[in-house]
This record gives sequence, structure tokens and C-alpha cells, in this order.
Amino acid sequence: MNRTDFLRTLAGSTLAVGALAEQSFAGSSTPFKAEMAPFKQALLPYDFGALEPSIDKMTMEIHYGKHHAAYVKNLNDAVKGTEFEKKSLDEIIKSISKAPAAIRNNGGGHWNHTFFWEVMGPKKSAAPTGAVADAINGQFGSFDKFKEEFAKAGATRFGSGWAWLVAKGGKLAVGSTPNQDNPLMDVSDVKGTPILALDVWEHAYYLHYQNKRPDYIKAFWDVVNWDKVAENLKKA
Repeated sequence: MNRTDFLRTLAGSTLAVGALAEQSFAGSSTPFKAEMAPFKQALLPYDFGALEPSIDKMTMEIHYGKHHAAYVKNLNDAVKGTEFEKKSLDEIIKSISKAPAAIRNNGGGHWNHTFFWEVMGPKKSAAPTGAVADAINGQFGSFDKFKEEFAKAGATRFGSGWAWLVAKGGKLAVGSTPNQDNPLMDVSDVKGTPILALDVWEHAYYLHYQNKRPDYIKAFWDVVNWDKVAENLKKA
């Protein structure tokens, strides 16, 4: 079953299918500041099976087609008829302390997943080059030491959450956030502009890796889209 056929079979997923027919973020930066309600789920810039063996096709189908789609639907339901319906996703995220839990959880879920899909890709280099490599080496000493710190942030995040590489004040930092929080939120302990992210919720890896989160984190390096990371760093 191809991507289009799968999405069309999702029960009640008219939001996902309609949004996917309208837009794609392949090869472009996601316009969070311009995104207003009703929020939409953009197309993946690659096929569901494109990240195998690091991330299997079925996991991607469920993760994108079920979990992310649900965050978008629930976010639209949560903002309907409220002051947040007139705010962009970027505005909502940056002042999330003023929003109820449903908007925080689902707004973060939509933002985080859209960002996550973009920083991955098939047949990518296992290591950065250019400005990203220079920045990582300058901050962490080496790429291997950065990977160790990033992996620790992801592996030691209790329960569900995310690992992040962020830029702030001309420096890079690694950290993690719980649930669907992210470093742009005013409630986050980790602050900065996201450069790279890894979803460490169980639904992101359990079908293939079961409880072996460190194995999933190790495999992630084979699908990082360093070109996108470089673009994120340049804009930070």
C-alpha cells in the first residue's frame, strides 16, 4: 500500500487527507509564523518506508498518519471559539503558559512533529559538514562527544518527551523536554532555537526497537538531514 492509499483508509481522517492534498513542505521551511487555524498537517517530504531500516515503514505510517494527525485535529478543536484561534502557531507556542493544557499538548505535538519530519531524510550523511560541523566541534569538542550528550538527553528522559539541539546566544546546547514541550515555550527549562530534534515517545520506536530506546537513538544518526540542520542553524 502506498502513502496515498494508506491515508485514504484512515477512518475519520478527513483532516489529514484534506491537508495533505493542499500542501507539501518538501524542500522548504515550514512557515510556522504564518500558520493560522485551522491548522493543517503537511505532506511528508519522503515516503513512509524511506527511512528504513532506521525507522520502519509501519511505525512511520502510524506515527504520522495517526499520532501527528490526531494532534492537529485536537489542536483545532481546542482553539475553536477561543482567543487562540486568531493566533499563529508560533505565537501560541512562545506564550504557551497562557494556554490550557489541551492547546499546550496538541500545539506542541503539531509543532514538534512537523519539525521532526524535516530534520530527517533518506540516504543522508551520518555526520555534518561545514558550519554545523564547526559549531558542534567548537561547542562539544567533537561530533562523537556531541552524539554522546544528545543520546544521553534522549535516553534519560523519563517517560515521554524529546531530545533537542538548540542555538542560543551564539552557542549550541543539548537538552530534553517532557511530553510535547519544546525549547521555544516560555515554560521550558531548555531555551533556544531548535536546530535538531528527536522524538523519544515510545510510539516513535516501539514497534521495531521495543524497550531499546538507545538502539533507536543510535540508528537515528543514519537519517539526520544535516542540510536542514544547517538551514536551521543559519536562521537561528
